[in-house]
Amino acid sequence: MGSSPQVGLPAPDFTLPGGTLAEDKFERRDYALSAARGRTVVLAFYPGDNTTVCTRQLCSYSSGLDTFTGLDTEVWGISPQGVDSHESFARAHGLRMPLLADAGREIARAYGVTAPGIGVRRAVFLIGPDGVLRWKHVSLLGATYQSLDTLAEHISGIRNRTGEATSPAPGQPADDTDETTD
Repeated sequence: MGSSPQVGLPAPDFTLPGGTLAEDKFERRDYALSAARGRTVVLAFYPGDNTTVCTRQLCSYSSGLDTFTGLDTEVWGISPQGVDSHESFARAHGLRMPLLADAGREIARAYGVTAPGIGVRRAVFLIGPDGVLRWKHVSLLGATYQSLDTLAEHISGIRNRTGEATSPAPGQPADDTDETTD
């Protein structure tokens, strides 16, 4: 596993292919983190489509999209499977958030979440509207995931503490940094 980005510093930018299930259509396009500037983005790295914990995690986030939208936040799922697999996964479970394909695991390496055996560790990165990493959680085993309530609390905490969505000074950790592993 490589080095994970530091809270308080700009998040590594990337562009990945992916898609979103809208009504009965799976809309494919490229997703660039830099294009999401102005909104908070939750990057949810997960080991694989249609696996037990990943399915529970992404179904939870998808069913809570109204909460994220109310916080002006997008949620992007990222795994090594291709866009065709993501489409099947989204259709099977009614997932309404973008699912991105990191087939070569380049982005997983940039975020320090590659792992032998499973390929990608379950991890969540909260990127502020200015492109700065605000909070992260990287799982050691990946048997559990960060809940919708936990993520909403961290997003709200950042906004409430500062009165707006601003980041700590470069290189300075946020007050609510969580770099623990489970």
